[in-house]
Amino acid sequence: MTEELNNKNLSSLIEHWIEHNESHIQSFREWAQKAKKDGFLDASNDILEAANKIEEANKHLNKAKEGLFHLH
Repeated sequence: MTEELNNKNLSSLIEHWIEHNESHIQSFREWAQKAKKDGFLDASNDILEAANKIEEANKHLNKAKEGLFHLH
């Protein structure tokens, strides 16, 4: 049986993705600090950039979630 897609369950799914991404952002930033401390400066910068991109993705997910409830 396939679950019917509606505003509520899509909103819940998007919220799950955002929360999941937040945990990755935190982890990436922690590991970037460790990498920087151990002299892996390029890797540290790239990991931080990845965290920033995930943060940007969350902005889009939030926008999508908000848009679910502004449909005509």
